[in-house]
Amino acid sequence: MIVITSNQTPQEQVNEIIAVIEKEGLQVHLSRGADHTVIGLVGGVTPKLAEHLRQMKGVENVVKISKSYKLASRDFHPEDTVIDIRGVKIGGENLVIMGGPCAVESPEQIDEIARLVKASGGQVLRGGAFKPRTGPYSFQGVGVEGLTMMAEAGKRHGLLTITEVMTPEYVDICAEHADILQVGTRNMQNFDLLRKLGTCGRPVLLKRGFSATYDELLNAAEYILAGGNRDVMLCERGIRTFETYTRNTLDLSAIPVLQNLSHLPVISDPSHGTGRRELVEPMAKASVAAGANGLIIEMHTDPDNSMTGDGVQSLFPEQFDKLLRDLEKLAPLVGRRFSSSLEAAPVL
Repeated sequence: MIVITSNQTPQEQVNEIIAVIEKEGLQVHLSRGADHTVIGLVGGVTPKLAEHLRQMKGVENVVKISKSYKLASRDFHPEDTVIDIRGVKIGGENLVIMGGPCAVESPEQIDEIARLVKASGGQVLRGGAFKPRTGPYSFQGVGVEGLTMMAEAGKRHGLLTITEVMTPEYVDICAEHADILQVGTRNMQNFDLLRKLGTCGRPVLLKRGFSATYDELLNAAEYILAGGNRDVMLCERGIRTFETYTRNTLDLSAIPVLQNLSHLPVISDPSHGTGRRELVEPMAKASVAAGANGLIIEMHTDPDNSMTGDGVQSLFPEQFDKLLRDLEKLAPLVGRRFSSSLEAAPVL
């Protein structure tokens, strides 16, 4: 349930409303918009309490949220969430670009790719240290050593970093090295992991499961939000359909649908969404045109010899650079603001 007050309501009255709610043992979540303040109530709300709140001074309305996800709902938080990480803003009108290899392979490899991401105007360096692979004999990543390599490359070139975390046990060590933690498609409903991420103190990029509905994705995000972590991004990375030409089917309709249902930033992954290098550029542009708040794109200096074998979906550096130049022109036409890493994240 949410209690809606005007921003003109005196703070004393807002405090009185909150005191009444907390006296009933309920959790309070505040969301301040341009015109209204929304007070979210988490827990069992009795009809008597709802009526009492409705009659209090400063209360404009009391509304029950019928959706199973509450904190992720736009009903609870009407304004877009904007996540600010050391000056890089994700959400709202901002367009953020995350680029890098599927996996960290060596200090030289990740440092060179970081340099290229920065030179092209990207803001975030992506790279996996722990890789969830379908086959047990495939390259599984270089582990904690890879986290250190990527963290050093990000600092050297003034980029934020994002890496995938696979188990609750590795959340703390990943949070120690990376600015953003990523939940892969296979872990979208790993509820122990989601609960741990709710207390990790780092923004989280939550990828949609390859057979997950919108409601299932938003309920997964709710686990993280309910744990106290408000900095959550949703990622559309393609779903499994009957089509075999592409690795997955990138669901572009997910972008406006999720933005209608939720206030959380929506990121698109055209690399995993298609699995084909020649489709990454057009689907990246289509994602931005559909309203995406950002893109996460695989780029490798030698994709055909990458250790993960996913090189067929990785852009060459010159393709990545050209794409960002084109996005710089496209973004203003669709209401997005493209700010390069040169403006957003100075070298540390």
